[in-house]
Amino acid sequence: MRKLVLASMIGLGLFLNFIPSPVFAYREYFSPEQRAQLEKIQTVLVDIITITDKGAVDVRPLTDVVIQRLNDIGYTAVRDPAGLHDVVLRLKCEQRKTWEGTAATGGDADLPDGPSRLWKGPACQLTYLLGGVKIKWQKEIRTEFEDAVAAAREAQAPDPGVYAMAKLQEALKAYEFPLLLAAEWGHADRLLKLLDAPETSQARKIKIMSLLGEMQADEALPKLKEVLQDRDLARQAIISMGNLGRDGIPLLVDLLNTSPQLDIQAAAAKGLGQIGGINGDASVVLPLLAKLQDPKADWTVLTEIAWALGKVPDKRSIQPLYDLDKKLQAIRDPDNVTLKKLKEAVFWAIKQCDTWDQYS
Repeated sequence: MRKLVLASMIGLGLFLNFIPSPVFAYREYFSPEQRAQLEKIQTVLVDIITITDKGAVDVRPLTDVVIQRLNDIGYTAVRDPAGLHDVVLRLKCEQRKTWEGTAATGGDADLPDGPSRLWKGPACQLTYLLGGVKIKWQKEIRTEFEDAVAAAREAQAPDPGVYAMAKLQEALKAYEFPLLLAAEWGHADRLLKLLDAPETSQARKIKIMSLLGEMQADEALPKLKEVLQDRDLARQAIISMGNLGRDGIPLLVDLLNTSPQLDIQAAAAKGLGQIGGINGDASVVLPLLAKLQDPKADWTVLTEIAWALGKVPDKRSIQPLYDLDKKLQAIRDPDNVTLKKLKEAVFWAIKQCDTWDQYS
């Protein structure tokens, strides 16, 4: 039984990770020439500038960290701009960050590690140039403190600017920018090597799996199946819910009907609704309706099925939803939160399905 549960978690996690992601959506704007350049990236020129209240400080400690971290995942990082290189990784590290002028939204502006308009403390802003052109990709690391002068005074450090750069150096040692760049450049092979490396931490493996899923890296599936034998990784993988492609429908239907785990069944139902809603694929409706009419189906699973059916409006869903609603209304249990959620989901699904043809 335990093996069956784990297999279910692994399978669902794998397919739910392989989803179209808005994080990488702007790659569509790359020209064919730029995409070819991305594929061939090997040598990375690291270009760092530092700005403090007293002017520039020695960039070598920061540069050493960035070069070492890029080299660790197989890139060749260099610091001499006169030498040959495929791409330029640029870091602007400041004691008091100045805004670079990115768009308010879009690209990486909406991501947690995207540049912050409000942060005025120590920060390094990361960008890269491909063929001399600045790409939309932008990341930002910050110190835990915003006032470098006060922080340096508390730490009894003589120079706030140098202190701020030292703390940014520590942040660069921890921030997974090499993985983000490998994913941005489409280098799934590098990520897969790290995933297979025994020295790679569990936390880093989880990050790599997430990135491979966002990349829709089909070549990663065999390795992911192997790596996900770890129960902790399987559990984390299934948390990564999202939108599936049509190829995942048979697996999700099977999990919905056969998994002994209620959370797996519910997740499978949710995934089917997302596939059908995004792709306009009504083939998910009948399997969902079959489970909806299963007298043994759990309320938590039925709730996700109802939400899923509402995302794929179909006349075939109307009567079964009304039938379920009638049964639910006969149950009087105002303190039952699970029942309340199910009633809300069914009501919403009926509204979507019974009025859909008026607007389609």
